Amino acid sequence: MVADPWSWYAEIPIVSRLYLTASFLTTAACALDLVSPFSLYYDFSLIFRKGQAWRLVSNFFFFGMFSLDFLFHMYFLVRYCRLLEEGEFRGRTQDFVCMLVFGAALMLLAAPFLAVHFLGSSLAFMMVYVWGRRNEHVRMSFLGLFPFTAPYLPWVMLAFSVLLGNPATTDLVGIACGHAYYYLEYVYPVVAAIRGWTPRRILAAPAFLTHIFGPAPRRPDIPRPVIVEPDPPRG
Repeated sequence: MVADPWSWYAEIPIVSRLYLTASFLTTAACALDLVSPFSLYYDFSLIFRKGQAWRLVSNFFFFGMFSLDFLFHMYFLVRYCRLLEEGEFRGRTQDFVCMLVFGAALMLLAAPFLAVHFLGSSLAFMMVYVWGRRNEHVRMSFLGLFPFTAPYLPWVMLAFSVLLGNPATTDLVGIACGHAYYYLEYVYPVVAAIRGWTPRRILAAPAFLTHIFGPAPRRPDIPRPVIVEPDPPRG
C-alpha cells in the first residue's frame, strides 16, 4: 500500500510520469494565467507559416481547466498509460514511446480535416483502446453500474465523455489511431508471416530509441512438444 502521494508518484514508470507531470503543469500554468490555451492549440497554418513549432507538442498536454472533466481524463490517462508501460511494454520502453509517437503523428495528420485542436484526449483514448484489445478477457464495470469486457472500455468512456458535454470527434480520433496501431503491430505481423510478406514488423522502434532505453529483453523460446511415436506392433 502506498504511504503518501509522493511515493505513489515516484512509483509511476518514467514515460507515464513525464506525461502526467507535463499535463498537470500545463493545466496549472493556464489556470494561473501564466500561459494562454490559445498559444497551445494545434493550428497547421501557425506552425508551418509562422514557425510556432511548439504547437505540435503542446496540444497533447492541455486537457482543459481544472474540472471534473480534467480529473476524469487524468485518472484514465495515468491508469492506462501506466498499465501499458508496466504490462504490455514492460522492459520495452522504446516500443512504448514508438507507439505514442506513431499515434501522435497520425492524429496530427488527421486533425486539420476534423477541426480538432487539442489531442491529449485522443492520445489517452488510443492507449485505452490498445490496452483493451490486449486484455480482451478482463471483466470490468463502470461506476459499478454494469459489467463489460475490456475491449468495450473506450466506447463506454466515449459515452461518458459525451454526457459531460465533450464532442465525440476528439475521442473517436484516438480510437481510430489505436486500431491502426493494433492492426499494424499485432495483426499484420501474423498475416505477413503466414503469407511470406516482408517486412513482417512495420512499427519496430528505431535504433536511436533502442540506444536510449536499451534493447528489449529477449523472450524465452517456447519449447516444442515432444511427440513420442508408439512402438510398432510385433507380429
